Amino acid sequence: MKQDNNQTEDKNLTGRVVKPIDLLDYQEASVVSRMIVNKKVGTVTLFAFDEGQGLSEHTAPFDALVHILDGEAEVVISGKTSLLKAGEMIIMPANEPHALKAVKRFKMLLIMIRS
Repeated sequence: MKQDNNQTEDKNLTGRVVKPIDLLDYQEASVVSRMIVNKKVGTVTLFAFDEGQGLSEHTAPFDALVHILDGEAEVVISGKTSLLKAGEMIIMPANEPHALKAVKRFKMLLIMIRS
C-alpha cells in the first residue's frame, strides 16, 4: 500500500473547504492512502483502491467506520459479506475479523475513534 504522507496529520487541509474524493488519485494495481487526521483519540484516512485490490482479513482494537465516496467495495465482517456503493457506510466492530476488496475501484474514508 502506498501512502502519501508518512502517517502524519495533513495540516495543510486545516481551515480549507475540500472534497475528499479529489484529495487522492487512483493508481493502477495499487491501494493508496492519505492520512487526513492523526490524533491520540482517532484517525481519519482516505483510501483509493484500484479494481481487484483490497485489504486482507485482519482485526483492529477499535471500531472503524468506512464511508464509500466512489465506486463499489465488498466488505466482509466476521464472515458476512456486504456490498457498499458510493454514499453508503458500515461500521466494522472492534476485534472482529474484517476485509475489504474493490469490486470496482473505490475511494473511502476510514474513521477510527480510539476509546
